[in-house]
Amino acid sequence: MYSTSVNKFRDGLKNFVEQAVNQHMPLRVTRRNGADFVVMSAEDWDRDQETLYVLQNTSLMRQIAESSTTHVTRTGYSATQEQLDEILGI
Repeated sequence: MYSTSVNKFRDGLKNFVEQAVNQHMPLRVTRRNGADFVVMSAEDWDRDQETLYVLQNTSLMRQIAESSTTHVTRTGYSATQEQLDEILGI
């Protein structure tokens, strides 16, 4: 994560915002009183919120773990060729 002072941030606001949006790198802005803040794109914010939702949802995490196990052991669901053709529109 990049970091800059609030004074530098204020002086280069447009460039810092463009950098955060285009490079998908959050920017920490430090203040003298210690109350820092972070600038990030809305797209990155939404992605992080979705990730946090999944990580905090025990039911989803359990399903992911079970799917991972069945994938590794090859004991999960396997679609038939007919079902695959239907999905692919063949």
